[in-house]
Amino acid sequence: MAAKTASAAAKKDKVRELTEEDLLKAPEKEYMNEAQLGFFRRRLLELRDQLLQNADDTGEHLRENEITTDPSDRATLEEEYTLELRTRDRERKLLKKVEKSLRQIEDGSYGWCEETGEPIGIPRLLARPTATLSLEAQERRERVQKLYGD
Repeated sequence: MAAKTASAAAKKDKVRELTEEDLLKAPEKEYMNEAQLGFFRRRLLELRDQLLQNADDTGEHLRENEITTDPSDRATLEEEYTLELRTRDRERKLLKKVEKSLRQIEDGSYGWCEETGEPIGIPRLLARPTATLSLEAQERRERVQKLYGD
């Protein structure tokens, strides 16, 4: 009997893992509760692991010194390296955003717009888990940038 009680307590302590569908159905008053934060923490950690794996794969690929004497083959190879490095640079910037989002989960500010303090919204966070602005704030920022440039 004690084993059943301990097992039930352990299950109760563990936050239930949500699905995207669960998140979208959740009432507004439950916005960014512990279960939702856990969902986004797992998603961000998976993304971070994938980005780090891609960086390792690129490093391995670039260390495989393919030597070719044909100028067109060499040009093709250099172009492939350039594209791969450009992609990794974008991923490096995304990795910084992922790390920032993970810190925001820890400090309790994840899911809230940096400009307005309003909820960013579950659908937007599902599409872009590193979002820091609500859709309205992002659109406003883009209009200003369009008018005045960067």
